[in-house]
Amino acid sequence: MTVDQLALLFALLLGAVVSVPVGERLRLPPPVLMTLLGIVLALLDFVPNVDVPPEFILPLVLPPLLYAAVRRTSWRQFAANVRPILLLAVALVFVTTVCVAVVAHAIVPGLPLAAAVALGALVAPPDPVAATAVAGKLGLPRRLVSILEGEGLFNDVTAIVLYHVAIDAAVSGTFSPWEAGLDLVLSTVVAVVVGLALGWGTDKLMTLLGDPTLQVALTLLVPFASYVLAEELHGSGVLGVLVTALYLVEYAHDADDVMARLAGHTFWDIVDTLVTGVAFGLVGLELHNAVDTAKGHWGELLTWAAAVVGVVVMVRLAWLLPATWLTRRLHTARDVGEDIPLSWRETVVMWWSGMRGVASVALVLALPLETESGAEFPARGEMIFIAFGVVLTTLLVQGLTLPWLVNRLGVRGDTGREKEFERQLAIRATKVARRKLREIEDVEDLPEELSEQMLRRSYDIGLRISPDLAEDERREATRERARWLRRVRRIEGEMLSAARHEVLTARSEQGADPEVVDRVLRHLDVRSLR
Repeated sequence: MTVDQLALLFALLLGAVVSVPVGERLRLPPPVLMTLLGIVLALLDFVPNVDVPPEFILPLVLPPLLYAAVRRTSWRQFAANVRPILLLAVALVFVTTVCVAVVAHAIVPGLPLAAAVALGALVAPPDPVAATAVAGKLGLPRRLVSILEGEGLFNDVTAIVLYHVAIDAAVSGTFSPWEAGLDLVLSTVVAVVVGLALGWGTDKLMTLLGDPTLQVALTLLVPFASYVLAEELHGSGVLGVLVTALYLVEYAHDADDVMARLAGHTFWDIVDTLVTGVAFGLVGLELHNAVDTAKGHWGELLTWAAAVVGVVVMVRLAWLLPATWLTRRLHTARDVGEDIPLSWRETVVMWWSGMRGVASVALVLALPLETESGAEFPARGEMIFIAFGVVLTTLLVQGLTLPWLVNRLGVRGDTGREKEFERQLAIRATKVARRKLREIEDVEDLPEELSEQMLRRSYDIGLRISPDLAEDERREATRERARWLRRVRRIEGEMLSAARHEVLTARSEQGADPEVVDRVLRHLDVRSLR
């Protein structure tokens, strides 16, 4: 990597950070802004071309993005939504891949069928980051966001497996359906075994490490280790990361490890923001390559790209309408945890949320440069142009118009249901706190004043989560107490702030030990969190 390219990387990282507040002010999703930034940079003559070896794209980009996305879901949520996820993430990816491959093979001269299948696979999966970044800001029903997240995670796995099978066939020049099917099964089994083994080992190692800083550092290494190990054993690296992350989300939790949990959430929010921003910035920057490819035959390439965009968009709609109808028909009262669209309006929003992004870009950039015979990979430039046409069109057109469509259709989140669930959790938290207090009173002789104070605090646990728990006649008293507590916290916060300033001043004094100062400052910071 040259100095110019390193400077470009830092520019993208800065853009990723700035795009978040700018996007909130302009009501635009950060991925869309980063794509526009990449396009602007690509049009500037002094900006260097992106030169990343294709074999490094997938291992560097996908593991952290997948791991960060899985942290927002759970195995239970996946199990409850297995039916809609299979219809969207598996079946729809297969159907889209086949349709795109047939059309591309027919209209692009010199594009072999195997390469056409690879093109179909890399444009088939909607991007989970783009979809949830756009849809999550619009106040959509949580069930739709959950479906989009689940679809985004598992359709990447399906598409990447199909992509590797097609690429192997295009590079080697031979293809056997039986061998491809066997490779698919073995790849899945290996990935699941690697994912579970690394998840279990990471959980044990985290307990051994103890320190939150080391635990968070370990979580950064784990996605890459899972991906590389699964790939080295001829498994699916993406599925390996997915299984590892699901295992850790489900089992590697210590309820009392507050610092590790807070540090982990903060760290992975930062990683997610930076990697996502850089990835979508690369989408725009690759306009260089697309423009170079199109020189001399813009008309043909734009026609081919438009045809593939039409196939990708319309196949999703043609599949979603009957698939969601079938899911609603199969949905029973027992499927209480299953998230499904409840109306045609929600189905239309799901359709228009199918933006392509990071996965498609990573896959198209990872296309081999040549085949086993030493010849150039067939129609690689045309495939790059078509893929970027699909990504840019769906991301910019659908991403920018989705807020308008949501408002036009009147699709809104079920805030009442969320508040009721929050209320029930608050009740459970209050009950278990009171039960624990009674257990302590049975074994310890607590003064009456302390016992009453702890009883009030157990009640406050639930009230701070859901103020509606208070009875009508006590609600005003509860509000008054909340105001009093806020005042106490404000005063205590100002006191702690003064203490921190004094400690930091001591850090620059002659003879002060910086490590001791930092240790005292950490105690004050932890007290502030509490």
